[in-house]
Amino acid sequence: MALNANDRAIAGFTMACHSLVHWFETSIPIFLVVWLTEFDVGVTLFGIVVALGYAPFGLGALPGGILADRYGTRPLILACLGGMSLAFLVLAVANSIVVIAAGLILWGVAASIYHPAGLSLISTGVEDRGTVFAWHGIAGNAGIALGPFVAASLLIFLEWSVVAALLAIPGVIAVLYGLRAEFDPTAAVADDSDAGPAEALSPAELVENTRTLFASAFAVVFVLVAFEGLYYRGTLTYLPQILRDLPAIESLALPTGLEGIQPGDYIYVGLLVVGMAGQYTGGKLTNRVDPDRGLAAIFVVLVALALAFIPITAAGVGLGAIIALCGALGFFLFAIQPFYQNAVAIYTPPDARGLSYGYTYLAEFGLGSVSIALGGFVLGALSRTAFFLLIGGFAIGGGVFAGALLVGRGRFLNGSGRSEAKADD
Repeated sequence: MALNANDRAIAGFTMACHSLVHWFETSIPIFLVVWLTEFDVGVTLFGIVVALGYAPFGLGALPGGILADRYGTRPLILACLGGMSLAFLVLAVANSIVVIAAGLILWGVAASIYHPAGLSLISTGVEDRGTVFAWHGIAGNAGIALGPFVAASLLIFLEWSVVAALLAIPGVIAVLYGLRAEFDPTAAVADDSDAGPAEALSPAELVENTRTLFASAFAVVFVLVAFEGLYYRGTLTYLPQILRDLPAIESLALPTGLEGIQPGDYIYVGLLVVGMAGQYTGGKLTNRVDPDRGLAAIFVVLVALALAFIPITAAGVGLGAIIALCGALGFFLFAIQPFYQNAVAIYTPPDARGLSYGYTYLAEFGLGSVSIALGGFVLGALSRTAFFLLIGGFAIGGGVFAGALLVGRGRFLNGSGRSEAKADD
C-alpha cells in the first residue's frame, strides 16, 4: 500500500533527521582516534570525556519526550538538528580537551531530543506506521554507516577541524528543509476523541506514572535494554581503535598516513553497513518471533561474538577472519534493536507509551554510555582480552533478563500492562 502525502512528508523529514543523529554519533569514534594523537592524553581520560558527551544523549531522552509533548515535535526536532550542527562547529574550533568536552556535551544534549520526538511524530502523524518505522530504522543505519565513512575519508585529505565543520553542513540543510516541510503531525489521531495537544505531566503525575510503569514487565525490559546499551556503546566506541592496532590491518595502512586513518576504519564502516541488513531482518522477524525469544537468542549470539574477539585480537589471524567476525557483529548488534522496541510496545499500556520510550532510550544511550568510561579504563589499565570479557558480561546480563521475560511471559501478558500493539505488528 502506497503512503499518502502526509505519511511521505513525515517519513522524509524523520528519515533525514534520524540519519543525521547517527551521522554525528558514529563519526565521534573516528575523531577519537585522531584526538588521542592530537592532544597527547591517555585513552582513559578521553574515554571519560567522550562518555560525558554520549551520556546526555540518553539522559535527555526523558525530558526530551516531555518537552515534545508540551511544545510539539517539529520545534523540538529542529532544535535537535540545530544544536547538533552547532556542537560540531564548536569541535571544529577546539584547541583543548576542555573545548572538545564542551562540544561533545552540547551534541549529546541536542541529540537526546530526537528519538522521543521523532517516534512520537510518526506515531501520531502517520497512518502506515509500520512502513514508516521500517524506513526510519534503515535511514538511521544509513547515517550510522555514512558518518564514520565520510569522516574517515575526509580525514585522509583534510585537517580534523575542517572535517568536523564539513560534517555540520547536512544538519544545517536539514533545518532549512524542516522549516519548509508541510505535514499534519496529528493526522493519525485526528479522529480520536482524545486527540489534541497533550498536557505536560506534573511532577506528581510523572512520579506516579513511572511507579506504575516500573511495577510492570517494563522494568525487566528496561534493565535488558540497559545491558544492550552497555554492549552497543562500548563496542562501537573502541572497536575502531582496536581494529587499527591489529597486525593484519596495520599491514594495509594507507600510504599517506595522514591523521592516523587506516583501513581498519573502513572495516568498521562495513560493520555498520551490515547492520542495515540486521536492522531490516530483525524488523521483519518481529512479526513472527516473540520479542522475549528473539532477545534471548540474540544475546546468546552477542556473548559468543564478544568472546570470539579475544583470540582474533590476541593472535595474528588473517584479514578474512577479522572481516567475517565484524560482519557478524554488525548484523546481530542491530538485529536486536527491533526486538526490544517491539517489547516496549507489547509490555506497556498505550497511555504510557511515550513515557516508556523515553525511559527506553534513557537506558540505551544514557546508562549505556557508562561502558565508554569503563571500557577506556579496562583498555588503558588492563588489556583487550579484559575489555571483551567485560563486553561479553554485558550481553550475559541482558540474556538473563531476556530469559526472565521469556519465563514470565504468561503472567506479564495477562497483567494490566498488556497492550494491543502485538496485534498491530
